[in-house]
Amino acid sequence: MQIPLQITFRNIDPSESVEARVRERLGRLTKFKDRITSCRVAIEAVRRQKLAKLFKVRVEIAYPGGEIAVTREHHDAQSHEGVYLAINEAFEAARRQLADKAERQAGIVKSHEVPTHGVVERLFPREGYGFVRMPDGQEVYFHRNAVVDDGFAGLEVGAKVRCEIAEGEGLKGAQASTVRLLNHNLPPVERMRA
Repeated sequence: MQIPLQITFRNIDPSESVEARVRERLGRLTKFKDRITSCRVAIEAVRRQKLAKLFKVRVEIAYPGGEIAVTREHHDAQSHEGVYLAINEAFEAARRQLADKAERQAGIVKSHEVPTHGVVERLFPREGYGFVRMPDGQEVYFHRNAVVDDGFAGLEVGAKVRCEIAEGEGLKGAQASTVRLLNHNLPPVERMRA
C-alpha cells in the first residue's frame, strides 16, 4: 500500500530532486508503513538578514489515533544542500517519534537510569585513579580513562561529579564507567566557556 503524500513548496521552486528525497525518506519508514495513513510535507525557504537562506521543513504524519508533527530548520550559505539536510533531520525526528509511540502502544517502557552525583573522596594522580563517595555512602572506584574530556587532571578531592556506575564489579568493588566534573565546580570564567 502506498502512503498518501502531499508536498507543498513555499518561497522555493518545486524540484523533482527534492520531491524524490522526500519520497525516499518516507519510504524508509517501512517499519511503520501499515500504521501511517497520510504524510504532509511543507518545504519553505526563508531569507534572513546576513544569512543566505534558512530552509524549514515540516513533516506531519497521521496514523490511526493520532498525528505527529516535526519541524526542522537548516541554514545554508552555499547551495541547496540545506534543504536536503533539513528533510533528513525532519524525517529522522519523525521516525524516532513513531518508534516511541509504537513502543508505548506495545507496552515497552524505556528506563533511563539517571547518573548519580557524588564527591571525589580520594585521588591518586600518579597512579591515575580515585574514589567517589556516593550519597548512599558507597565508595566507587574510577580510572582516569573514565573521566570525560580528559578532565582527570582537573579533579580535586571534594569536587562534585556525576558518576555512572558500570554493571558488575571490578577488582576494587563498584567501578564508574563515566565520571563528569559538574560545571558549578569550575571557576566562573571556566563555567561560562563550558
